[in-house]
Amino acid sequence: MPENHFGEDVAERYDESAADMFDPAVLDPAVEFLAALAVDGAALELGIGTGRIALPLSERGVRMHGIDLSEAMVAKLREKPGAERIEATIGDFATTKVDGTFALAYVVFNTIGNLTTQDAQVACFENVAAHLEPGGCFVIEHGVPGLRTLPPGERFQVFDFGADHIGIDEYDVEHQGLISHHLSPAEGKWKLVSMPFRYVWPAELDLMARIAGMTLRERWSGWNREPFTSESTKHVSVWEKPS
Repeated sequence: MPENHFGEDVAERYDESAADMFDPAVLDPAVEFLAALAVDGAALELGIGTGRIALPLSERGVRMHGIDLSEAMVAKLREKPGAERIEATIGDFATTKVDGTFALAYVVFNTIGNLTTQDAQVACFENVAAHLEPGGCFVIEHGVPGLRTLPPGERFQVFDFGADHIGIDEYDVEHQGLISHHLSPAEGKWKLVSMPFRYVWPAELDLMARIAGMTLRERWSGWNREPFTSESTKHVSVWEKPS
């Protein structure tokens, strides 16, 4: 079982710390994109967290099931209106099995990187393929690793700098690792939270999908279907299980 970095302290302030991700301008396009793929079927969210995506999808009539390693994050989901319509299973989403099959599975907001080994990421694709209906889709939202702007010999990259948050990514290029450091003011002093990730390239994800028997259907640089180019800083990719 992987280490859980989303305990009670993180869960308690997660929605507030990620408030920009709840902005309708950010959230609504993601929900629209995913709802269109779910059609009239069920959806499985990997890393369901506090329900940022699952709750509005459920409100649109999508039957939702989620997997998450953090009991604290799921407890926050359970406090919200509409959560009673959502099934949630505690476990590692790379290997945890749930009942039923799904028209859609998805993992958003760089959460695939919470699986910190290539083997775990490959296992995730295989687990998703086993849960998808024929013709079902797997969607990942993930940043493109920012190595192009990392000077030789440097391993730190500041991605946010403000009065309420300082974010610094620490790259381990040799092992394709990344530690995301977050500094936030709390009770008169700065608090540091550091979380490990494994960064992964779009082409590597395509190979993982092929191993699991899925093929790339489409790739965009955002939920509004902006074209994916060599300058894109993130991607939204859709793989399909054969009918």
